[in-house]
Amino acid sequence: MKILVVGGTGALGGHAALHLASKGHDVTIGGRNPANPATPMAKLPFLQGDYIAGDYTPDRLAGFDWVVFAAGNDPRHVPADADFFDFLYQANHVAVPAFFAACREAGVKRAIQLGSYYHQASPELIADNRYIQSRKAACEGARAEASESFDVISVNAPFMVGTVAGLPSMIFEPYVQWASGKLPIDAFGPTGGTNFMSFQSLSEAIEGALERGEPNAAYLVGDENLTFTEYFQLYFDAAGQEITVEERDAEHPLLPDIAIPQGRGNWVRVNPDDAQVALLGYRRNDIRPAVQEIIAQFG
Repeated sequence: MKILVVGGTGALGGHAALHLASKGHDVTIGGRNPANPATPMAKLPFLQGDYIAGDYTPDRLAGFDWVVFAAGNDPRHVPADADFFDFLYQANHVAVPAFFAACREAGVKRAIQLGSYYHQASPELIADNRYIQSRKAACEGARAEASESFDVISVNAPFMVGTVAGLPSMIFEPYVQWASGKLPIDAFGPTGGTNFMSFQSLSEAIEGALERGEPNAAYLVGDENLTFTEYFQLYFDAAGQEITVEERDAEHPLLPDIAIPQGRGNWVRVNPDDAQVALLGYRRNDIRPAVQEIIAQFG
């Protein structure tokens, strides 16, 4: 199939694009800027555009059979000079459905909206969190643009763990430096936990959703439920450090409270339905291998 991956210059979209290309698909990546030349994505065709600005018009999307939208915005993407909530509203409530409407008008047959898990895994968080509200709106708004000839499927993912060759990471490089003894931060994890999933598992889930997903489905995907302390311990183990990470009810410099929407000390668990895992065809128990890959790349 001829596939466009919007957000394909980033980590999750880039990994998915490379995975789909490895399966024999004709993959183009889309983004505001070309792919980092040190990454394998730089070898794929590139379609420049900003979905928030409405750059992906039907005439530019024409000819693609499938589309993967992996460019959703979260707090990390809000410009410093922008109003936080206005930006997320425009990006997720307005621009995401408009993008999928353009896909429908272009004759795209099937599209994946890659979203976040909070509104499905912990609906009680929706009422008091406008970021989660915006992600829910993107999930529902994208699928509302479906038609008899255009399938839209949401794949809602938890905390992601992984790497793409040559691509820097503002999240994982500091983790590796810390676990290797290069940052003066105590070996502790904040209380609470969540579900974690590897880039590889997610790319497989996206492939499965494109090939076998039910139209208008919203799949809650995930792998391992871990405390944050258990998760951080994996980095120290992979780095060869004989250090036991302790649990502490304190804000962590590398995982600040703002990055834990459920609140420190609380959980967001995902227990994927076995039938859905089989349908989408993604691997489980892949967090330790993913952390080992991160250590290998950034260590």
